[in-house]
Amino acid sequence: MASRKEGSGAAGGGFGASKGKGKTAAAGDSAVKQVQIDGLVVLKIIKHYQEEGQGNEVVQGVLLGLVVDDRLEITNCFPFPQHTEDDADFDEVQYQMEMMRSLRHVNIDHLHVGWYQSTYYGSFVTRALLDSQFSYQHAIEESVVLIYDPIKTAQGSLSLKAYRLTPKLMEVCKEKDFSPEALKKANIAYENMFEEVPIVIKNSYLINVMLWELEKKSAVADRHELLSLASSNHLGKSLQLLMDRVDEMSQDIVKYNTYLRNVSKQQQQKHQYQQRRQQENIQRQSRGEPPLPEEDINKLFKPPQPPPRMESLLIAGQINTYCQNIKEFNAQNLGKLFMAQALQDYNN
Repeated sequence: MASRKEGSGAAGGGFGASKGKGKTAAAGDSAVKQVQIDGLVVLKIIKHYQEEGQGNEVVQGVLLGLVVDDRLEITNCFPFPQHTEDDADFDEVQYQMEMMRSLRHVNIDHLHVGWYQSTYYGSFVTRALLDSQFSYQHAIEESVVLIYDPIKTAQGSLSLKAYRLTPKLMEVCKEKDFSPEALKKANIAYENMFEEVPIVIKNSYLINVMLWELEKKSAVADRHELLSLASSNHLGKSLQLLMDRVDEMSQDIVKYNTYLRNVSKQQQQKHQYQQRRQQENIQRQSRGEPPLPEEDINKLFKPPQPPPRMESLLIAGQINTYCQNIKEFNAQNLGKLFMAQALQDYNN
């Protein structure tokens, strides 16, 4: 699912436009407790996907705003332009800088506070997203990534979530050591890799009045369409993606078991080698000969490299996301069933 542009956050996070605007959080404490998004930003994100997103195509963009105490206010955004690998002359960092400079000239909020990305059936827990968010969050402490799910939104409810990397994972990413020992020492599992930040969507009073007027003009039949129990293949696709990730996890488990067998086999070889050396030294001592010189056994038996465990954690996190999506989908359909039954009883 990862698109070419998912790595662009590393470049975009290189300039700390909003660095120092928020209060520095204490150790182990999140710098942002709540994300407040203007309704216009939500509409821009939805419009961006509708214009450029096709199927599993990922669209991304930059979030602008400011930090007030422990609340991140997102007041504006602009998309990353679509371009191909052939556009060698295109500089994404320069493009972002020019956009922010232009917004500043017209007195619009231009401080960089994160980025957004669409997702395909919740498939966003990837290494590319991890690397991009680390770059943003390392340069701008309060940065968040907004994940917009157009498929869930099409089912009748807006799906927009904000995520940050946990302090533990930030420390591990800084060290760039993803070995099993390092992850175990840091006590990192897929449950504590990302932290979700609550979102509040804010609209002006005029927009609220307009929404109420639109609500009054909407037809009753249109409202009832949201009670349809048709899955639109949503459940089947989610289960297929879930099985694919389970297969990948199974392959990673096989690789790790192979590593453990190799380690055990090498330990046996080391033990046999030491026993042979000990017996040979005893024989040499009985003949009055000096013992064999000491050798670094680690040089003779190079330990096998353990497979990186970060990919396994990301796969486990993606499996958990799919399970949550399936659970929410079933709960939503159950609620629709009860509501449809209640309407039928009311009409009768």
